Amino acid sequence: MFEPRIADLDAWVAALTQRAALMELGALALCSVVAWWLAALFRRARAPSVTTSIMFGRRLVDGVLFPFLLLSLAYAARALMVGRVPLAVFKIALPVLISLLVIRLGVKVLQAAFSDTPLVRMLERSISWVAWVAVVLWVSGLLPLVLEELDQITWKMGGARMSVRTLLEGSLIAGAVLIVTLWISAAIETRLLRSATGGELSLRKAASNATRALLMFFGLMLALSAVGIDLTAFSVLGGAIGVGVGFGLQKLAANYVSGFVILAERSMRIGDNVRVDNFEGIVMQINARYTLIRSLGGRESIVPNELLISTRVENLSLADSRVWLHTAVAVSYDSDVDQVMQLLHQAALKQERVLREPAPSVNLSAFGADGLEFKLGFWIADPENGSDNLKSLINLDILRSLRENRIEIPYPQRVVHLPVVAAIPGPSL
Repeated sequence: MFEPRIADLDAWVAALTQRAALMELGALALCSVVAWWLAALFRRARAPSVTTSIMFGRRLVDGVLFPFLLLSLAYAARALMVGRVPLAVFKIALPVLISLLVIRLGVKVLQAAFSDTPLVRMLERSISWVAWVAVVLWVSGLLPLVLEELDQITWKMGGARMSVRTLLEGSLIAGAVLIVTLWISAAIETRLLRSATGGELSLRKAASNATRALLMFFGLMLALSAVGIDLTAFSVLGGAIGVGVGFGLQKLAANYVSGFVILAERSMRIGDNVRVDNFEGIVMQINARYTLIRSLGGRESIVPNELLISTRVENLSLADSRVWLHTAVAVSYDSDVDQVMQLLHQAALKQERVLREPAPSVNLSAFGADGLEFKLGFWIADPENGSDNLKSLINLDILRSLRENRIEIPYPQRVVHLPVVAAIPGPSL
C-alpha cells in the first residue's frame, strides 16, 4: 500500500550530492515563496474574519492554507521535473509536507471546535507524534513490514476477525472522519453566527448546535463502521439509553430540550437583561444544557434551562431595551411643591444617560409621617452600564439643589405623650 520513498539508500545519497539536488531545493524554495504570496493574498482578501479561521489562523503560516498550497505546488514541481533529473530531495520533502499538513489540520480543527484544555493539547501532541512516526516509517521503507507484522496479531470479535493493523487503520480513518466533521461544523457555525445579533443570533445558535450534533452523530457512525464494529449491535444499547433517559437522565434530557426550545422561541436572547430567582444580569451564553447570566457586578450564574422554562423569568429587554428606574426623596410640609418637582426634573435631565423621550416624571407619591414624599422616575437605554451609579449621581444633584434653595429634608419626627401622674402628698414634718 505504501511504497517506500527511499528503496536504495546508497543511490539516494549519491543523487543528493549531485547538482540536480540544488535544482530541487531551488524549486522547493520557489514553491514556498509562491505559497506564501498566495496565502497572504487570500488573507488580505478576507482580513476581517481570518483571526479564528482554520484556513488562515492568527499568523500567515499558522493555518491550513499555507501547507496545502505548498504541498500542491511541490507536487506540481515534482511532476515537471520527473524524468528530467534524478529526484532525491522531493522523496523526503513531500512526506514531510504531507505530515505538516495533517498536523496543522488536526490542530486547527481541534482549536476551533473546542477550548484550549489539557485534553485538546494532549490530542494535538498525539497527532504530531503519529504523523511524524508514520513519515519516518514510510520514508525508510519499514512501514510495510510493520503493517505486515501487526496484521499477524489477530483475534475473534463475534463473527468478525480483527487484527491490530485493522484496529489502527480503522482508528486513523475514524479520527480523519471526526476531524473533517468538526471542520465542517465549525465552518457552518462561523458562517451562521457572523454579523448576527439579538433574536437572530439565538436562532442561528440553535441551528448551529443542532447541525454540529447531527454531523457528530453521523461522523461517529462512519468512524465506528471504519473500525469494523457492527452498528446493529447498538440497537439494544439504544433501547437501554432510552430507558436511562426516561428515568435516571430525565433532568438532563429536560435541560437539553428546554435549551433548544428557548433558542427556537427566542423568548430569551443573548444580550437580554433578565431577572431569574432574584438574580439579575445579562444573558451571555445560551448553551444546550444551561444559560450563563452575568450580573453588572461581575458575578456569573449558571442557570439550568429547565428552570427558565418552568419558572417565572423577568425579561427586562425582550420587547424594548429601555429600563425604567426611580428614586425617592422627602421634603418638609412647608416646602414649595412646584419648585421641588422642578428641581427633581432638572436633576434627572442633567444626566446624559437619562432619555428625553419618554421624559422623566415627578410625582407626589405619599404624605409621609415626616414630610412630603416625591418619586422621580426616568428611562435609560443602557442598563448594562449600571443603574446604581446613575441613581447616585441624580441623588447627589438633588441634595445639592435642595440645599441651595434652602428646602429642608426633614429628620424623623416623633411626638412622645407622657401620662400625667397625680402628686402623692409626702409625710408632714
